Amino acid sequence: MGADQLERRITVAIIEDHEVVIDGVRSWVDRDPDRRVRVVAGGADVDEVLAGPGGQADVLLVDLNLRGTLIVDRIAELTEAGYRVVVFSAHSEPENVLAVLDAGAEFLEKDESREHCVETIVAVAEDRPYVTPSSAGAMIADDRPVRPALSGQELAALKHWFQGMSKASVGRRMGISEATVKQYIDRARTKYAAVGRRATTKDALLARAIQDGLIQAGEIGEYRSLANRSES
Repeated sequence: MGADQLERRITVAIIEDHEVVIDGVRSWVDRDPDRRVRVVAGGADVDEVLAGPGGQADVLLVDLNLRGTLIVDRIAELTEAGYRVVVFSAHSEPENVLAVLDAGAEFLEKDESREHCVETIVAVAEDRPYVTPSSAGAMIADDRPVRPALSGQELAALKHWFQGMSKASVGRRMGISEATVKQYIDRARTKYAAVGRRATTKDALLARAIQDGLIQAGEIGEYRSLANRSES
């Protein structure tokens, strides 16, 4: 593999307190036939990993339970600081998955297939909306009734954005400025926060909209797995 090809690969830092798990992730990443991802750091201490090459990684793959403690609050701090986070955990109870989504991260069960794990990492690195089966199941099971009142324009902007359009493209489609599109999206986030359901990332915001029935899973191509799960 040439230097240019290596440079283009998505970089991942693993924050996990079991060395055997870190080695296992390195192994299945290396077996990806498309060679899209490479691990650049691994360790059990968040600050130590971020102080080294891990601080520049495209995605942080983080265990939800470090040294016997659930670290949802720390995950929220990471996403708010701009890190893209995928939580990798065996603790897949709906309340844990929803807490991770609320914190702005994506959730993967540790027994997911290697292919699914790589696809999730790639989607998160590319800022593409993506819902894993674990997240889908938790959202479907969540019966919290409170939902924000989004305007028609806010909802239209969200739908176009979730379908992969840039904010500038959404603006052209809707005949409004890119700044107005950003305002609509920010306003939707604010409305969710006002009812105690934070959605700081694109994934989290889409998860909320699907969960509340504001957007049908079938409308978003990346969410076929959620649509299939809902019908089963």
